Amino acid sequence: MGKKEVKSAFTEEGRQVEWRHPGGKLRDWGPKSLTNQELLAILISTGIPGKTAEDIAKEILDKFGSFKGMANQPLEKFLQFKGMGDVKIIRIAAAFEIARRITGEVLEKYEEQKTQNSGKSHTNIKPL
Repeated sequence: MGKKEVKSAFTEEGRQVEWRHPGGKLRDWGPKSLTNQELLAILISTGIPGKTAEDIAKEILDKFGSFKGMANQPLEKFLQFKGMGDVKIIRIAAAFEIARRITGEVLEKYEEQKTQNSGKSHTNIKPL
């Protein structure tokens, strides 16, 4: 724990890529290749002596169980994790708010389409 290790993998072309932080993995392999811990570590950005951002992310996810569990917590609860200060907590809160707004837009669009389609479903049926 705490030491930044070099991680590597091989591309389909056989090229080896290395990274010390999950941001490098995201760059080389895309966001879907990352675990929840790695995604959260990117938001946390830096660790503290003896604890990497990934270590802190693991502690947070272990405590709250998931991103959904984290999203329902008051911001002050994140201060219990050594290495988490206001800037890191605000960054995470902003990411959750962005996700909430995207979800709201998608649901709104879905409801609009559902409403538009409900009026059209029987328009071509002719009575006997």
